[in-house]
Amino acid sequence: MGIKDTIERMRRILLIASKPDKDEYKQSVKIIGLGFVIIGIIGFLIFMAVQLMGGL
Repeated sequence: MGIKDTIERMRRILLIASKPDKDEYKQSVKIIGLGFVIIGIIGFLIFMAVQLMGGL
């Protein structure tokens, strides 16, 4: 497994990869945004629980 093999595998991946269309992009943005919101809510709930228990 040399550098030539690695470069050849990377080249093949780039040849078959394609840009997402507009709908795929919008769906990805929605899913990622929802993930951010969920993680933010979990972090806020943990913060509030720590504050109610007496803080740090």
